[in-house]
Amino acid sequence: MLKVENLHAFYGKSHVLHGVHFDVQPGEIVALLGRNGSGRSTTAKAVMGLVNWEGTINWKGQALNGRKAYEIAHLGIGYVPENREIFPKLTVHQNLLLGRKGNGKGSRWSFDDMYEMFPRLKERQHTEAGVMSGGEQQMLTLCRTLMGDPDLIIIDEPTEGLAPKIVELVGQYLQNLKARGISVLLIEQKLTIAMSISDRALVMGHGSIVFEGTPDQLRADADVRKEWLEV
Repeated sequence: MLKVENLHAFYGKSHVLHGVHFDVQPGEIVALLGRNGSGRSTTAKAVMGLVNWEGTINWKGQALNGRKAYEIAHLGIGYVPENREIFPKLTVHQNLLLGRKGNGKGSRWSFDDMYEMFPRLKERQHTEAGVMSGGEQQMLTLCRTLMGDPDLIIIDEPTEGLAPKIVELVGQYLQNLKARGISVLLIEQKLTIAMSISDRALVMGHGSIVFEGTPDQLRADADVRKEWLEV
């Protein structure tokens, strides 16, 4: 589905990614783990065409080289950035509406689906998004991306700063996506949630993939966890 090979990315003259390689299969949750500065967010931005990169990124057999972010989104990849980027002066419902592609006909997801998944959004559907809590804004960003009916969602630190109960909700949300056949690339620092819901785990260090395996294999590899994940 998504296949990344020999990916190098740059911010100006700064060389951030060094030959990154991985893939995401249909209906799979892949956790991309690592410390801050390891290159996880840059990897997501490269896939979405938001940074300069070299190498190969293929989506369903199509090369993404040279494509703009909106073109990549229309091919079926959704992106939830770490800073959420909601439209603060628009209501919850208006934010969700902006996430739809075309008239939304044929989409797997509806407004009712979003409100059923997160009842709090239904309660606040006519509220300006900017006055909501961080957890509510995170729910909204996730749902707005889903309204575009992607086949893969890249989610950057969805549980950052959220209360434990909301973190649990996010985990359930991601499992619901998998149940509907949607793939997830989860960029996360919290090992507990990532290890509990992912099919495979990737660990990044210094702009490269330093481990790939199942959550159980990562749990058993104390050296990798100590060198690349633990503070």
